[in-house]
Amino acid sequence: MIGILLFGLFALFVLLRIPIAIALAASSITVLFVNWGTSSFTLLPDILYASISKFTLLAIPFFILAGVIMEYAGISKRLIHFAHVCVGHFKSGIILVTVITAIFFAAISGSGPATVAAIGGILIPALVKNGMRKESASALLASSGAIGIVIPPSIAMIVFAIVAGDQLNVSIGRLFLAGVVPGLLIGIGLIVAAIYAKKKDMLKQSSSSAYGEIAATTLVTEKKATAKEVLQAFREAVWGLLMPVIILGGIYGGIFTPTEAAVVAVFYGFFVGIFIYRDLKVSNIYKILYESGTQTAVIMFIVGSASLFAYIITTEQIAESMANSLLSISSNPIIILLLLNIILLIAGAFIDAISAFYIFVPILIPIIIHFNIDPTVFGIFMTVNLAIGLFTPPVGINLYVACGIGEVKLHRLSKAIMPFLISAIIVLLLITYIPAISTFLPDLLGVK
Repeated sequence: MIGILLFGLFALFVLLRIPIAIALAASSITVLFVNWGTSSFTLLPDILYASISKFTLLAIPFFILAGVIMEYAGISKRLIHFAHVCVGHFKSGIILVTVITAIFFAAISGSGPATVAAIGGILIPALVKNGMRKESASALLASSGAIGIVIPPSIAMIVFAIVAGDQLNVSIGRLFLAGVVPGLLIGIGLIVAAIYAKKKDMLKQSSSSAYGEIAATTLVTEKKATAKEVLQAFREAVWGLLMPVIILGGIYGGIFTPTEAAVVAVFYGFFVGIFIYRDLKVSNIYKILYESGTQTAVIMFIVGSASLFAYIITTEQIAESMANSLLSISSNPIIILLLLNIILLIAGAFIDAISAFYIFVPILIPIIIHFNIDPTVFGIFMTVNLAIGLFTPPVGINLYVACGIGEVKLHRLSKAIMPFLISAIIVLLLITYIPAISTFLPDLLGVK
């Protein structure tokens, strides 16, 4: 009864378009009041404080701050330029530039929407000049930005490790490394989908005399960059490229923890922005702190609200009963994993990754233990599912960011996103049923 009330209220609030964090908090507080009366309100401060006072969570505001600093420092334009001189001369070079830049920036920001916002203003017009419609170009940016929560460092993986850590003993460092190959596979899948979309767009344009004229006059063919130009671009971008190397190298070298790595990233970003690139001005510091502070506040509000929800799921044994219900459907792990994919893909289209982890991890842990699934594989499996949710209609947040930058309507973008969605789901199925894709790199390097 409590489970029905909890999830029923949450679903109602979501349908009423109430923000997810408020929907989680309101449904949780209502259930606590119904179940335990006014005395339950004394629990709220303790649960909320315990949920956001964990040392590991400090990595989130610092990684966000580092990403904002590097954006203001001009790293995004230098990464785009470096990728452009390396592969821009190929037939579909601008598509490669877009995905490669998204992967580079993902390794700095750890956020999907931040990646779309940082590179979309430059790359969407460039994609349009090379024969893609605005809808297809915006769809490529929206889907490429989702790599931001799969490629390390990933804020989503940090949250997963915290939520699952008590029962599964998950290592953030191992999760980070495990996300590299899946993230690259998603990128390859998106490149294939983008090439297909570009060919389709150009065929449509050539069938119309008006569109044909536009395509003929705007299509750009780049010359291959000289070795000197490549070297110069590398010199300009190398300081940005070194950030993930320093972060991951320090973590796996045992020099600092993921939380300490985030702090190092902040100081490194300030140093590069002020003394190397010199694009970061003192006048920008207030904007940087304000922007990163508001992003952090939103995430911490979500964490606190989701923790209340997860507390009820755990203490009222809702998770156990729901897990048993899922296991009663089938004893075949292939079917159960397919069912979990469907559930998470649907959930990811409506709620953010952080909320989803707090809601679903307690429910799914008994299933993971029952089938003896590697916790690292489980973490990547969930993260990729929820990354796809970032660009899944109707409410994937990357879609809205791309709509604003590309100046396209949501319904048109939702149609254009389908080839990218299909390619990402194919990669997801590979990750689901071939665990070695996730474990290969950490096992190779001996990271536990």
